[in-house]
Amino acid sequence: RFYLPLVLASLPTMAAGEEIAPALQDSWGDFWLFRFFVNAAGYASIVVPGFLLIQYFKRRNYLETGRGICFPVIKSCVFGSEVKSLHQDDGSLPPRAEPTESSTARQVFKLLFCAAGLQASYLTWGVLQERVMTRTYGTTETDPGEKFKDSQFLVFMNRILAFTVAGLYCALTKQPRHGAPMYKYSFASLSNILSSWCQYEALKYISFPTQVLAKASKVIPVMMMGKLVSRKSYEYWEYLTAALISVGVSMFLLSSAPNRHVSTVTTFSGMVLLAGYIIFDSFTSNWQDALFTYKMSPVQMMFGVNVFSCLFTVGSLLEQGALLESLRFMARHSEFTAHAVLLSVCSACGQLFIFYTINQFGAAVFTIIMTLRQAFAILLSCLIYGHTVTVVGGLGIAVVFVALFLRVYARSRMKKRSKKLPPGDTPVQKV
Repeated sequence: RFYLPLVLASLPTMAAGEEIAPALQDSWGDFWLFRFFVNAAGYASIVVPGFLLIQYFKRRNYLETGRGICFPVIKSCVFGSEVKSLHQDDGSLPPRAEPTESSTARQVFKLLFCAAGLQASYLTWGVLQERVMTRTYGTTETDPGEKFKDSQFLVFMNRILAFTVAGLYCALTKQPRHGAPMYKYSFASLSNILSSWCQYEALKYISFPTQVLAKASKVIPVMMMGKLVSRKSYEYWEYLTAALISVGVSMFLLSSAPNRHVSTVTTFSGMVLLAGYIIFDSFTSNWQDALFTYKMSPVQMMFGVNVFSCLFTVGSLLEQGALLESLRFMARHSEFTAHAVLLSVCSACGQLFIFYTINQFGAAVFTIIMTLRQAFAILLSCLIYGHTVTVVGGLGIAVVFVALFLRVYARSRMKKRSKKLPPGDTPVQKV
């Protein structure tokens, strides 16, 4: 109780000559590291009993000895109903629709629809995310207003709506027979919750453009881990584009202006949270890839992950008493209620647009659309919230996005060339 604040106080904050806003220092209970451990303790109170129950049923050989009304539920949650597919393609994304039966005009319309849906969903989501986490509500001439501080409640709002949308979609459309043990979704769910929490919490310490550029540079740690852990080999253009991304991000982060806005100050806490986001998000995608070896659709994956996300977040919020506090904040500020609901709608719709776009046009087209979205998001954030970007910083942003487009182009060329290779030749493994 006494030494924890002392340890937290020893963490440095690289604020480039500026101090963190006083609102962030109201109490230790609002500090991100303290909140992280409190949230983790809440998740552990659900994960640990669940783990013990799973081990108990496996030791009892419940598949052969189980009886009663609970048997189908326990079987589905702990053991599943089907073995893994021998080929990952059987359980991953459905085969992409070919445009042979559709006219060119119809394909162009579908592409514009996908691009508009993705841009509208995620640009609105980004603007609202920054508004909710960095601005006050209820400001008047006599009242300075108050900020919403509980990032976990926003994660819960997003997940409950995504769970509802995915559940309705699965109920109304034909889906593959589900065979994965339900508890395996909990791993991806937990890392997904933590990555989203880090993403929201980082906006208290760094600017939104910095966050977007950090996400764009995820490829660098992924390549490093692939080289060190998996002994992967990469093409020369992958090293070149990774170097360009690192140069561009460094130019943006090191550029400074004399009258820099306080919200653009990059702090040590913000960088740690961004690193946490990248680590947890990387685990989520890799674990989901492993789960796709079972026969399932992306929407079933979305449903399974969000079931546990809702369970973890609502359990943690109830244990902390934060759920009622957040609901009271919503009752006091109707503007926040509208923002939180719209944020969740954009997140859920964006996930559906992702599945539809990849199904119709493939991952390369989707990557190009989302890369453009990141560039537009930085521009919108600077225009709406007044972030200062110097000439050097602007050049750094341009270098990052040129490198990203080069990666997409080079990868598409490599895929076309690999299709023409004889069966015995295999291209170099890439990320």
